[in-house]
Amino acid sequence: MLDYKFDTQLLIEGKSLSENDIHDYIAKNIKGDCLLAVGDENLIKIHYHTNTPWKVLEYCASLGDIHDIVVENMERQQNGQKG
Repeated sequence: MLDYKFDTQLLIEGKSLSENDIHDYIAKNIKGDCLLAVGDENLIKIHYHTNTPWKVLEYCASLGDIHDIVVENMERQQNGQKG
């Protein structure tokens, strides 16, 4: 059994984005693991394993336009089902 079942990935497009600030906010406020927040001031890629992907989406949407959103259920994948 996985501690965090949803693999959450998306892009944030905006202005004056800070990968460090975004990383720190998510790590502090949304439980999960395997966090990546990489990019530049206009585009950040997020990758995070969490049980509350909607919190990640809500926070990221507050920073800019979010797109290329993927939320996959890793428990289903682990069981040989479509995630």
